[in-house]
Amino acid sequence: MVTLATLPETGRYIARSVRQSLRLMVGLPDYDTYLSHMAQTHPDRAPMSYEEFFRERLEARYGAGKGRCC
Repeated sequence: MVTLATLPETGRYIARSVRQSLRLMVGLPDYDTYLSHMAQTHPDRAPMSYEEFFRERLEARYGAGKGRCC
């Protein structure tokens, strides 16, 4: 049940969920999620910079110049 006290928290959760869903629909990677994952599961490894992460996600999605169509 949503009360007046939890309304701001609920609004932030909904906004964060919508933002993440929209980013995933258009194929934008979520760097914050990646950083959280690295901190929780690979604390001994340094995370990629935003630029490295974005480049790696583009290569993974589009095949890094393999010339494939669709």
